[in-house]
Amino acid sequence: MSNTAANATSKPPAFGLIIVGDEILSGKRADKHMAKLIELLAARGLSLDWAEYVGDSPARITACLQRAFASGEVVFSTGGIGATPDDHTRQCAARALGVGLALHPQAEALIRERMQDTAREQGVPYEADRPDNIHRLNMGVFPVGASIIPNPYNKIAGFSVGTVHFVPGFPVMAWPMVEWVLDTLYPHLHQQRAWLEKSVVIYGSMEATLTPLMQALETRFAGVKVFSLPSVDHPQHGRHIELGVKGPPETAETAYVAMLEGLKVFQLQLGPELVRS
Repeated sequence: MSNTAANATSKPPAFGLIIVGDEILSGKRADKHMAKLIELLAARGLSLDWAEYVGDSPARITACLQRAFASGEVVFSTGGIGATPDDHTRQCAARALGVGLALHPQAEALIRERMQDTAREQGVPYEADRPDNIHRLNMGVFPVGASIIPNPYNKIAGFSVGTVHFVPGFPVMAWPMVEWVLDTLYPHLHQQRAWLEKSVVIYGSMEATLTPLMQALETRFAGVKVFSLPSVDHPQHGRHIELGVKGPPETAETAYVAMLEGLKVFQLQLGPELVRS
């Protein structure tokens, strides 16, 4: 698989996120990656299509990655690429691909650079054959055929196989690495998915009442998604429904006008309009 596989398709691929780690599912740490990836994608005119959380279970991680590799979508996987016993992502990626693991020469060189930097900072000699230094090289063992993702924080690389990209769980490392992937491997996709979301707050209605209008709008306007977000205790609007459309700007704008026209028959009280792009 090539890192430029996305070039082969005329339609921009979907973007996905896999977040690995028991600490997220147990609540010991709060996930910050999804909100940040949404932000990084939006800055480039892109959007996140799906996300999946998985604990430190090799079988579950492998199954999750098999789906990611088979999808052809651009997927970021965070966490589990260290060299401790609870880090399984590298091994699971190889298993999902049906390939072996090997020390990547570029990753090895960068890890050795890091170890030399650390020894110099500590004022001690660098001992390449010291057991703990040899163990650190495991962080450069990737599935055969992988390419590296540079880590500007400490030089311990992540890796890519096809359109699936693996970064550490630490935000200070992961986020610059994700940006590097987006700007180095997918600049041709930037701004190709211009998106407009327009909605209006509606008081005194129920979703069941609005469903026929929503269905009619999606049938009429291809590529537009119609959404309904009910709330019962909003601090400003109280009980209400946010009804809106999202999609390519020109089509979404036309669909929104049609939505407002369709709401007139219900004689509902409308609140503020919301626009996101």
